[in-house]
Amino acid sequence: MKAYDASKIRNVSLLGHSSSGKTMLVESLLYATGAISRMGKVEDGNTVGDFSIEEKQRKVSINTKVIPVEYNDVKYNFLDTPGYFDFIGEMYGAKRASEGSILVIDAQAGVEVGTEKAWKNLNKYHTPRFIFLNKMDKENVKFDEVLDEIRTKLGGHIVPLVMPIGEAEGFKGMVDLIQDKAYSYENRKRTEIPVPAEWDGYIEKLRGELNEVVAETSEELMEKFFAGEKFTDAEFKEGIKQAVRNGELTILMVGSVEKGIGMELLLHKIQRYFPAPNEVGAYTGTWKDKEELRKVDTNEPFSAVVFKTIVDPFVGKLSLFKVISGKLTKSTPLYNASQEVEEKLGGLFYLRGKTQIDTETITAGDIGATSKLEHARTGDTLCDKANPVIFERIRYPKPTLYMSVRPVKQGEDEKIGVSLNKMTAEDPTFEVLRNHETKELLIGGQGNMQLTVIKDKLKNTFGVEIELDDPKIAYRETIRQKAEVQGKHKKQSGGAGQYGDVWVRFEPNDGDDFVFQEEVFGGAVPKNFFPAVEKGLRESLEHGVLAGYPVVHVKATLYDGSYHDVDSNEMAFKIAAQLAFKKGMQEAKPILLEPIVKAEIKVPENYLGDVMGDMNKRRGRILGIDSQDDGTQVITAEVPHSEMFRYAIDLRAMTQARGSFQMDFIRYEEVPQDQANKIIEAANAEKNK
Repeated sequence: MKAYDASKIRNVSLLGHSSSGKTMLVESLLYATGAISRMGKVEDGNTVGDFSIEEKQRKVSINTKVIPVEYNDVKYNFLDTPGYFDFIGEMYGAKRASEGSILVIDAQAGVEVGTEKAWKNLNKYHTPRFIFLNKMDKENVKFDEVLDEIRTKLGGHIVPLVMPIGEAEGFKGMVDLIQDKAYSYENRKRTEIPVPAEWDGYIEKLRGELNEVVAETSEELMEKFFAGEKFTDAEFKEGIKQAVRNGELTILMVGSVEKGIGMELLLHKIQRYFPAPNEVGAYTGTWKDKEELRKVDTNEPFSAVVFKTIVDPFVGKLSLFKVISGKLTKSTPLYNASQEVEEKLGGLFYLRGKTQIDTETITAGDIGATSKLEHARTGDTLCDKANPVIFERIRYPKPTLYMSVRPVKQGEDEKIGVSLNKMTAEDPTFEVLRNHETKELLIGGQGNMQLTVIKDKLKNTFGVEIELDDPKIAYRETIRQKAEVQGKHKKQSGGAGQYGDVWVRFEPNDGDDFVFQEEVFGGAVPKNFFPAVEKGLRESLEHGVLAGYPVVHVKATLYDGSYHDVDSNEMAFKIAAQLAFKKGMQEAKPILLEPIVKAEIKVPENYLGDVMGDMNKRRGRILGIDSQDDGTQVITAEVPHSEMFRYAIDLRAMTQARGSFQMDFIRYEEVPQDQANKIIEAANAEKNK
């Protein structure tokens, strides 16, 4: 595969609901351009895009794939993203590497949840976009009805540049409304035919609609429009391109990837109306708090952004990158500005699915890959050390679902930990952490599907098996009133004995830290035993008397005691303090505390009642509701952490995946008595196993 100039490159991310046909669109384009001799199918697990074991098993995309397509001396880098919501992070990386996006819609299903989510993201970042209406040949598909639904539900200026010839099973071609040409397809072969008379009026109507959009792209064209002057062909097409680039116009195309209808025309429109990498302006970065600009030009110093990492135990780590400026060759010294270390370049190649296509050079604007970069992670900037720059990192969503990890086989804890940490490099929305309090290894992600895929990858890729379960809650114990108790340790057996006697006052303490004081008079307890008493109490804090959870908000004051000249020692006083702790905690009305989180839940207004009702059932307190510009509502609530473990799954079910949330720990609160009894009973049962 040759190196292309940036003006001959189009980087396009494919977005949309799961099963809308994104992977098959790329497959059909590869076949139409002669890159492959046989079209695979997602159902058969033999597409260029979906090649991992997990994808073949589930028949859905899990990772973003880069699929280059060459046609008429233009290179199209398609970034095929998963449609399933748990893998939303893949869309972020793909969009970082592309100048435009195609929103693929199943004409039979219409606007789905994934369509709406992708559209909101496109609007948020003013992304140049097309809509590709796939499966036009399916039963009961009526173009006018689908177009009306798209315009009603998505809004914005959506204009079809092609119109279908035939409907549903009779769909056989399309009219290019810009070129005023019509095409018929048979066995994937395109034939030009006369424009059906029925579209004559529509072409004029469309021209009028587009003229208004074109006029808004410049003052000069606006004046010409109001003067009633006709735009030249060049002005008209350039105006459409400018409107697409500004996000003011969404071009709608139609076709059938299964029958190969509309593939060449789609490529032509992408080439004509999507911006090339060198047409979007310079990239802004920083170095040591100083702004740095990089043009998409091979004459600029080399710089690139790693937008995806693939971990493979056989070929090592693959880093996919977008060259921002300059060019990268096998002899180019690599500097990782984000980590401030030099990197050693492995191979240099293009990726087409899992196929590596060796190359000597990757130029500005293009997408490539290399292997075995030791330090590079997703989001890092690679550059020329003499001209360092760091580009802004991709901001990924935080995990919303955590589960505990247990090895199926004993002795594999270390191997599991190492393998999971490798996988965090592959997916920045996935997190691994150790809860030192509960002694659990936790993994976090966007949903149950993502964590299940992680589990399967561990088995298929790294050869280790795990089980997933709800994490344990980090409860706390404290006291509600004051208690004064004696702790006495006396042991006599033969020679030297042990004697320690302390009186300790326990009382609630507003601060989180344990406070130890002494008020001993007259030497009842020698000062040299004070540290032993404090140590005994601090060690006791690790396990409370109710359910064995850590104790907080306690002040302990040593105020009296006695000692023996021969038998008293540090150990005796340490044990005496521990006896006093157990007795004092029991007498000071111990209570259980639970972690409370602040949750911000974003939902469409029609789901507001259901979500609020559900939050009340979870013992949540609604603090407020704020309306957003996009019509959604943000519910702010405080809720026990124990009620939120599977909320990511439940919220998705309640809102048909339209809701989202984030939460942060804020404080501990007392557990209601009925709940506390259940927790204590369960904890004691666990200890007695």
